[in-house]
Amino acid sequence: MKLGEIQKLKIEKKVEFGVYLSDGTDRVLLPKKQVPEGSGIGDEVTAFVYKDSKDRLIATTNMPKLTLGQYGVLSVSQVNKVGAFLDWGLEKDLFLPFKEMTRQPSEGDEILVRVYIDKSERLCASMKGIYELLSKKPPYQVGDEVEARIYEFGHDFGTFVALEDKYSSMIPRHEDVSKYRIGDVIMVRITGIKEDGKCDVTIRDKAYVQMEDDAEALLELIDSYAGVLPFSEKASPEVIKRETGLSKAAFKRAVGRLYKERKITLTDGKIRRAVD
Repeated sequence: MKLGEIQKLKIEKKVEFGVYLSDGTDRVLLPKKQVPEGSGIGDEVTAFVYKDSKDRLIATTNMPKLTLGQYGVLSVSQVNKVGAFLDWGLEKDLFLPFKEMTRQPSEGDEILVRVYIDKSERLCASMKGIYELLSKKPPYQVGDEVEARIYEFGHDFGTFVALEDKYSSMIPRHEDVSKYRIGDVIMVRITGIKEDGKCDVTIRDKAYVQMEDDAEALLELIDSYAGVLPFSEKASPEVIKRETGLSKAAFKRAVGRLYKERKITLTDGKIRRAVD
């Protein structure tokens, strides 16, 4: 009997509350409401085997959205003090323990998870280990814009996203993702495809489009400093990122744009709002 898998089993015995299915060695109950109409002893039934609320093996002819070892998107139906519960298409929700979360989701979130068997021999969900399951053979080209789902934050390298919930990619760490949450689907642009098939992506527009927004945001930042920004484009990338949320290259483009438009002046290592 294979826990967590769809399998063909034979009806071995009929009882008042259902039938017992057998794989030739073990047997499992298929509740009466699940038994195919007109079926009898010896008939083959395609069933999924999991555990009920009392941790007893049970069969169902309803098919789950994910089986053991698979990954995919499931909706969070409940979060409580022990973890989260996910709708995977069966009567009993799939349990997601806190220790298997990369970040705590909220009710209604749609998140990428995989199905595994825990130490207590129960089927559970995990938000970890998704990276290894995603495809490294993307059908994209540099410059393509693609939907991506965020599945893990907080790494030194950047933020991990799954392109169309299938392909491995990453947003670099210098890009600001603070407004996003686990499970969010965003539009990204392919900036590079490595030899191993993993994609580099950006949430920023092409430089000439993004520069206008960055320049406007920088102008607002200067105003918040009473018209004098206490550093210039010569500051370290770390200072620029911390204070503006921009990479040094993007910051320099925005400064250049504002300077060319005579909206700022550059003196003494500071950026000042130009006086009309």
